[in-house]
Formats: sequence, C-alpha cells, structure tokens
Amino acid sequence: MAESGTGTPRFAEDILGPVGAAAAVVGGDGIVLGWTAAAERVTGYRAKEVVGRPAARLLAETSVGFAAWAAPLRAREPCSGAIRLRRRSGAGVLATVEASPLSGDGRQDWFVTVADPTGALSWRPARSSISAALTARSPVGLSVWDTDLRCVWLNDAAERQDTVLGRRRLGRLMTEAQSGETGKSVVVAMRQVLDTGEPVIEREYTWRLPGEDEERLLSSSYFRLDGADGKPIGVVDMATDIETSRVRQHLLILGRAGNRVGTTLDVITTAQELADAAVPLIADFVTVDLGESVPLGEEPLQRLPSSEAGIPVFRRAGMASVHEGVPEAVWRVGDAVLVPPESPFTRTLVTGESYLQEAVDFSPGNWLNQDPNRLRAVRETGMHSLIIVPLRARGTLLGEAVFVRNENKVPFSGDDLLLIEELVGRAALSIDNARRFTRERAASIALQRNLLPHHLSGGGAVELASRYLPADTHEGVGGDWFDAIPLPGARVGLAVGDVVGHGINAAALMGQIRTIMRTLADQDLPPEELLARLDRLILPVTGQDSSTGGSAGLVMTCTCAYAVYDPVTSVCAMASAGHPPPAVLWPDGNVTFPRVPTGAPIGMGLMSCEPFAVELPENTTIALYTDGLIETRTADLDAGMNRLRAALTGPRTPLEQLCSHVIDAMTPRRRRGALVPDDERSMYADDVALLMARTREKDQPRLSPARPLRRRVGIRRKAGRARLRLPVSSSATAA
Repeated sequence: MAESGTGTPRFAEDILGPVGAAAAVVGGDGIVLGWTAAAERVTGYRAKEVVGRPAARLLAETSVGFAAWAAPLRAREPCSGAIRLRRRSGAGVLATVEASPLSGDGRQDWFVTVADPTGALSWRPARSSISAALTARSPVGLSVWDTDLRCVWLNDAAERQDTVLGRRRLGRLMTEAQSGETGKSVVVAMRQVLDTGEPVIEREYTWRLPGEDEERLLSSSYFRLDGADGKPIGVVDMATDIETSRVRQHLLILGRAGNRVGTTLDVITTAQELADAAVPLIADFVTVDLGESVPLGEEPLQRLPSSEAGIPVFRRAGMASVHEGVPEAVWRVGDAVLVPPESPFTRTLVTGESYLQEAVDFSPGNWLNQDPNRLRAVRETGMHSLIIVPLRARGTLLGEAVFVRNENKVPFSGDDLLLIEELVGRAALSIDNARRFTRERAASIALQRNLLPHHLSGGGAVELASRYLPADTHEGVGGDWFDAIPLPGARVGLAVGDVVGHGINAAALMGQIRTIMRTLADQDLPPEELLARLDRLILPVTGQDSSTGGSAGLVMTCTCAYAVYDPVTSVCAMASAGHPPPAVLWPDGNVTFPRVPTGAPIGMGLMSCEPFAVELPENTTIALYTDGLIETRTADLDAGMNRLRAALTGPRTPLEQLCSHVIDAMTPRRRRGALVPDDERSMYADDVALLMARTREKDQPRLSPARPLRRRVGIRRKAGRARLRLPVSSSATAA
C-alpha cells in the first residue's frame, strides 16, 4: 500500500507486490488514506490521484454511496455489499466491497477490499508469474501478517478455513481474528518469529470460528518476511486443516473401526465385527471367510465336494452391506465358500499378498466368466472395485477379507489398500486370539466333563439330578465339580466343590481332589473329619508345605461341602469348608438354607470344619451348588440366595425338570450355550455346578441299618421339622 501523507503504515504491495488484493484504507471522515497497487490496476487510479481525497469520488452512483451502510458504520461493525465503482476511464464495474474497522491507538479508519463477484478482480494473481499462482491457489492456507500482526493478505485456502470471517480477516489483529488463549499463543509464536527470524514448524492448535461449537485442529508453520533492506516486514502463516487431511482421516477411520473389532473371544463375533466396522466407512460390501485352521462347522472343508464354481476353501464367518438383506452375497454366514482355481481369491491364498482391482474386468478371458454365480451378483448389484486381503496372524493364514464398492462410485486406491491391510491385520490377531481361546477352552471343557461323574446313582436313598455350566469369560472353565458316592448301609455321600481359578490347571486339580475325596469317603468318615483329612492331604498337591502349616507360594485352594444322608434315620450329616450353604426344599414347599458352620477352604491347612446334622423327611430336596449359581458381579450372595429360594419355591415337579428350571431361572443368558452380550458377560464369570437330591418315600424296601456315625448326635423334632441337638460348642441350627 502506498504511503499516505498521514503516516499510514505500508501494507500489501510492500509484502506481496502484484499478488495483493484491491484494497484501501479509508479514514473515519471518508478520506482515502492508503491505496494498493492492485486497487490501481482495478480502477486505473494511481495512489497520488486518490490518497487524501474523498472515497465517494470512486463511486459510479453517488446516491448509493455508503448510505446503506450508515448503521453498521456508526456501530463500527464489518459490512459488505454490491457497489458500482467508477474506473478512471469512466466505465463502471460492479464489485463487492467489504469494510472492516481498524482498531488500536484510537484509530477510526476502515480497511476496504474490493472483489468482483465473478472472481476476476481480487484474490487472483495480478501477474501470471509462477510464484503468484502458487501462493494464491495453494491448497495450504497462506496468510500474511504485518509487524503489528495485522492480516494484510490471505489466499483462497485460508479463506475457506475461516468460513465466518473470510476476507473480513483483512485488517484485523490476530487477537481479533482469534480470541482467547489460542490467539494469545499464536501471537507469542509470531512475535518470536519476528524477533529471532527462526521459523516455527507445525505447531498444532485449535481454531474456533465465531458462531461454531466445534473446534478445528490446525497445524501452522510461521516464517518471517524480510524487505530488501533485511528488516522484517511481516510473518507468513502456513496452516493445514488436520481434520480434513487424508492421512488423518485414515487414522480416524482406523481408530474408530479398530475399537469395534476384537471385543470378544468368539471367532464368529470377531469376524462380524470386522465386516460391520468397515461398512460403510471403507467399503459398501465386506465378507470375512475363514479357512480350515479356524473350524466353524462340524464338517471339515476337505470332505465337501467341489463343483463347477470351484472348490470349498473357506467358510463364511461374517459379512455386511450398505444394502438391506446383503444382496451382493452368494453365500451366507456358516456356508462353505467355493473359490475358482483361477481367481484372485486363490492367488491371495497361495501368495499371501493382497489384491487390488480398481475396476472389475468383464473381458471374456477374465476369471469372473468361469464363476457364473459371482458374475451374476457383480452385474446385478453394480460392484465395480475390489480388494482382497489375507487374514494372517503369527504365521498362520486364517482366511481372507473381501472389500467391495458398488454404491460408492470412487474406486479403491493404493491408500485405501494400506488402510484396509492395517485394519485386517489387527482383526486377524483378534480372530487368532479367539481361535486359540476356543481351542483351549474346548480342551478345558473336555477335561472338565471327563473328570465329572457320567452317571450318578443315589441308590435307594435319594433321587439325583445335576447340571454343569462352564464360565462365559475368557478365563475358561473353572474347577467346579459334584459327586455322589455310594456308602455302606444304603447311605449316600453328596459332594460339591469349587477350585479357585480357571483353565486346565483348575480342572486338573479338581480331578485330583475328587479322587482323594472318594478314597476318604470309602473309609466311611464323618463329613467334618473327611474334609479335615482332605485339607491335610491336598497340601502337597497344591504346592504347600504341610510341615510349616502354611503356603510356600502362590497356591490354589477350593471350597467344598460334603453331606452323608442315611435313609434309615433320615439324618443328613454335613460339613462345609468355606462353601455356600445348601438349600432345602421341604415337603410343604418352604425353602430354607441350613446354617452349616463354615470352615476354612481346603488347601489352607487349618482343618477347621465343624459337624452339622439335620433330619430330611420323605420328599425333601436338598440342593448343593457352587457360588457361580448365586453370585454375579452386580449383586451380592444374599440377593442370589433369594433368587434361588424363588426358583425352588412352587408346586412339586419331577427332579430333572426342577433342576432345569433352577438353571434357567438363575442363569437365563447361559442356558443351552447361548452367548452372553458383552455388557453382561462379566455377570457370569464363574462355572456353575448344581447337585440336587430328593429323599425317597419310606414305602421303598426296608433298608439295612447303617453303621453308626463315629460321633453320635441327637435329633429333636419340633413343628414337623427336625432340629439338631449339638454339643455346647456348636450353635448350628436348621434355619
């Protein structure tokens, strides 16, 4: 901008020369104080012909003038409008004039810019030089600020970044264009550049536009402009909108999609999560097909017959589409997927390399013509671009993920392939984790079930029913067990226990404990003595030093309850080593929980179990269970016991039917192997073992008297119930 007689500072033409905007500085009294070279080219008037004279002389229609702007001018608010300007030749030109107030030092001046609605007058290079074109049309936002940090020029990209102020940013201080702490931090950076001459590179900050709630994340670099004399004349701001950059978009997509994949340790769920995460962010149709190393069906793929369409290589584990009903799919989830030998699917399987086809080839020699089913689906749904990525994890090829576009007309690119490969790589690790977990869990369950009794018999004493449910969490099965042990005199021993921990180790320890317990039961020991000896004998098995009475390190313990029922006397003697109390369903339909004294768990070496006995009349049902039946992560044991009481209460039903009803009522989400939703999975984090025994009626054949228990107890009847008369040292009663 030319120097004015009043000492107005130099502006755009001093910094940018021919690239500057058609702009002027007009005083509060309407006198032109400054004039740019670009304004001279637009109007034909030289600075000496304009500066110091009324700006109204430049209007082709003086009646319009600034009359319509009277109110905003008085309020010193930015204003704009279409005005016909008069060129020096006498011709008029319609232009958009924008005026922004200049502030500081009591100034009343205005910064006025002129723009042709056609875009021909301003914001374009005044000369056809390469440098001018680069700066004006660069995709990076460029703005120039003078030594007072007042904006004197910006290109189209910078204008788009600031959709509210736009060109009205011209003439404003940085603190006016961006208020708050952000503006202050930018001023500090610009001042540092002006003072030192050292550029500031890629400083990220948030740019909040007036009237907008969301902030934009910009990355700016600042460098100083020096004049011919070497003195600084301004600062250039190069700003990039990080939010809209392709790299950042890919990172956001990857983060958003990656967080949705691998939330469970179920293969089918993980495969479906990959398909759902990619649609519609990346593709319009996605399939996830897994090979023989990840078994999904009962029939191995090698045994399935091939056809003209190909050979069965994969089984579909997941798919998703932007269209309802997934019309692109030739096979559904669970189906064997046929692959032609001469196809990119086979090529990817053999080479282990991804395949990108930007445009589907329908030429006669193409592989699609050898696969009529796929060809028909491709033509009918308009699939035009394809990416196939192998699912590989830890050196194992698990399958392939196929990404297709039909609704989105933009073909896949190399950048898309890199993004998809990263996403599929993460998903492959999750699928492999799920595969390994499934395999290990299946082995644990097989071991657990083989160690549990296959056939229970209560003889003439009781009728029996039992259930076992493995845990639903990634820890795998636990060490829950139950057993019914025939004893002399037609008696029966009932046992239930829970080894602390999960997995194969817990199941193996459970088998050892059950074997030791059966051996001790064969000696016809009272329940409390049996548990005490079990506590002593299990110490070497769990890695504890029995000589010191304590543990030598991290060990596994278990809780256990053992009861002996004598059908002749109807007395049930029992003891508990840290186990939940049994539930008793009396013949009248009432349910109680006998207060069995609770000793220390097995494996602690304390041998502290106490005796307890209760009389169980005919048709009385006793339920022994592990804490997984009554305990959840969202409720305490008392709430679980109340739920169990409600499940047992009701009309008399066959014992097997009652056992199934209790399991369904207490664990509704886990019956019949149903998957537990993620938000409820932690509720069922433990195994469930349930053993129910119903005393038989006395019209059965007379039973031989049982050998007396080594510790005699007396039974006192009261109000149709049985109550134990114990030594003074015991306070147990039948609740």
